[in-house]
Amino acid sequence: MTNLGRLRVLGFMEGISFIVLLGICMPLKYGWNIPGPTFYAGMAHGVLFIGYCLWVVIVAIQLKWTITKVFWALIASLLPFGPFVADRKLFRYEVNG
Repeated sequence: MTNLGRLRVLGFMEGISFIVLLGICMPLKYGWNIPGPTFYAGMAHGVLFIGYCLWVVIVAIQLKWTITKVFWALIASLLPFGPFVADRKLFRYEVNG
């Protein structure tokens, strides 16, 4: 697997963890006073978020991305569903040419 392939997988995992955190764990914590899952999902999301950001930089250096492309790839990590959009608009193009 290439570094770009690893970035795509990492982005998918980071996006899923963000959706689980916001869509499941936060309502459990604040709606039903069940804070336990938020800790584990938050920890997993934090680790995946940092890994995604670092891997964006690694791939950007390797593939000589423009600063604009790096900017949008990093901004995508801050938004729910952002990594999926980045995969579709930024990363998939690199794979298919």
